[in-house]
Amino acid sequence: MSFIETLRALFDPLRRLDGSQQVQLLFVVLFGVLLTISAYAAMRTVREEDAEGDALRERFHRELRAVWVTAVIFWLAWVSGTVGATLLFGIVSFLAFREYITLLKTRASDHRSLLLAFFVVLPLQFVLVGSGDFGMFSVFIPVYVFIAIPVVSALAGDPERFLERNAKIQWGIMVCIYGLSHAPALLLLNLPKASGKGAFLLFLLVMVAATAQIAQELASRRLRRRPVARQIDRSFSYAALGVGVLAAAVVGVVLAWTTLGFKVPQALAMSMIAAASGAFGEFVMRALKKDAGVRHWGNAASVTGAVGLLDRVAPICFAAPVFFHSVVWYFQLRP
Repeated sequence: MSFIETLRALFDPLRRLDGSQQVQLLFVVLFGVLLTISAYAAMRTVREEDAEGDALRERFHRELRAVWVTAVIFWLAWVSGTVGATLLFGIVSFLAFREYITLLKTRASDHRSLLLAFFVVLPLQFVLVGSGDFGMFSVFIPVYVFIAIPVVSALAGDPERFLERNAKIQWGIMVCIYGLSHAPALLLLNLPKASGKGAFLLFLLVMVAATAQIAQELASRRLRRRPVARQIDRSFSYAALGVGVLAAAVVGVVLAWTTLGFKVPQALAMSMIAAASGAFGEFVMRALKKDAGVRHWGNAASVTGAVGLLDRVAPICFAAPVFFHSVVWYFQLRP
């Protein structure tokens, strides 16, 4: 029996389940793994009480809490349906954009543009997503909003650093609102032979982006460092990036092949696209943080109330639109 045949025999019971049953099993496995890791971490904390490992343990527990929060949000998005998922991601988008704006040097004349972004652009974008109007939600921000923002700013009558100020606002809208809005849009896609499995597309995107980020971070500590841009990030190298993308591709192939019925080449291509997009997106956000003079977006936590949220969702903000439109183009999907 070949390796592929062995895998097929192993996963055939899972593949025979319908979409709802597969999602339920997914959450059982996900929360089971998190409970196991949390219990193990708690036992290690009780047994090992040395000062040297306190900082490392605290960082691990912080990251574990973040994973728990992400898992619960994902579960709530699935339970609440399309409308609830769109609303949840809209709230996350609002908090991420607010976190981004707090680190910008804005002027009083920018308030009109910011009010437009927060209370008109953001809700309209997610309403378009929830309505399934893929054509309009794809061009609403890049076309109409990008024209409207500088017009509103010009009407305020303040020409000082006009281009710089508007570019920063537009970039924040593009990343925090436009990019993130493509995540709930995945729930609305009906793939050939995988109707009603949009939740798996979203889960695939999140898992692939997270795996690439973790594997790349681990590889950067083991491999000889040859940073691509030393002034931005000393740990970002093409070798570490390759390891991260390959690790994410393996996870993506298993998930897409077993649950969505993708062929291996399809799953491999989609996973690598999402992983690379998320990795480069995270790298771009590090450059923005360098420019802003902060180490983490969470430095604005006292203002936003969302500690490091943009650090968590940055890879998804970049990977989601690329992944979404790649899937739509490849499978020739129409709204």
